[in-house]
Amino acid sequence: EIQYLADWERHLKSFVDTHPEVRCVVSGSAAAALRLKSVESGAGRFTDFLLPPLTFHEFLELQGIEGLVEVDPDQRDRRYRTDKIELLNRHFVEYVNFGGYPEAVFSPAVRANPARYIGADIVDKVLLRDLPSLYGIQDVQELNALFMTLAYNTAQEVSLDALSQQSGVSKPTIRRYLEYLEAAFLIKVVHRVDQNARRFKRANSFKVYVTTPALRCALFGPVSEDDEEMGPVAETAVFAQWFHKQDDGLIHYARWKDAEVDIVYLGPERAPSWCAEVKWSDRPVSRSGELKGLFALANRYPRILARVTTRTQYGSSHAWPGTEPLEFIPTSLYCYTVGRNLTDDARLNPVLQMTVAPSDSTDV
Repeated sequence: EIQYLADWERHLKSFVDTHPEVRCVVSGSAAAALRLKSVESGAGRFTDFLLPPLTFHEFLELQGIEGLVEVDPDQRDRRYRTDKIELLNRHFVEYVNFGGYPEAVFSPAVRANPARYIGADIVDKVLLRDLPSLYGIQDVQELNALFMTLAYNTAQEVSLDALSQQSGVSKPTIRRYLEYLEAAFLIKVVHRVDQNARRFKRANSFKVYVTTPALRCALFGPVSEDDEEMGPVAETAVFAQWFHKQDDGLIHYARWKDAEVDIVYLGPERAPSWCAEVKWSDRPVSRSGELKGLFALANRYPRILARVTTRTQYGSSHAWPGTEPLEFIPTSLYCYTVGRNLTDDARLNPVLQMTVAPSDSTDV
């Protein structure tokens, strides 16, 4: 817990300058504190390694669960398939409820009472101790109330106006609280683009996700496969895999008029290279009316790769004549694929992953 040592960054900087042949590793759990001090004092000397919550692939791997997913021989490399989707889904539900943190994976006590262990050890520590001491926050309860609202509504679009009216807190203060919560890696703010994949100059609306669905479930209770809450929780799980990508700032959502697309990835030229609609249902396979946002993007950008996640179904169809096929894939398998590919990239070359964003060839 290096952040509790006074002036740690000054001492570390001096040591690094004095002993350039020595590689120093320091660790701490207060992400906001570490990031702030590292940026201020370690330019050119410090490299930050952030450890996000577990991916679905890591969750299975840590438990030694094998044989559920295999490489798809009919597709290019880094694609996977399963003939045990029901069993994979059961493990996926365990993942969204308990799988974000290694403690919950290995400890029956934590699984039995996630509200106590995850809530007290992670949320309370960060909200009640780390952030107030680091940023001088006066009204801790106000910050806590905002976080609870955001966590409960994970994967939903929110606006500064609505949050300010509901809480009675000024918009500048809410902006500051959002920055704090994101720096502490409790939430991730995802910005909106329009049908032309352009950001709004004055963005009042945005989506907020907790960084792992297990955090939401620890605070408000576990979910089952058939619960209505499983939809936004599954969408949060998808984003939790993508938080491992170093250029996740290129990931947005799109909304215009009466259409929306959950994920739009902007390539190097700020043009959308792929998009995805996250569903915990098999209805979209036969009801194309639920996918009009994807259809609109495919019509405007014929080369865009579009996917729809389902509960159990596979398939493909053409969203529009002359466009790339629209692919359907179970949400659990999609999370496994994204998480495995991104973590495999980091394992192959961890230093490179800290400095160079993975290429767009990484399968999505």
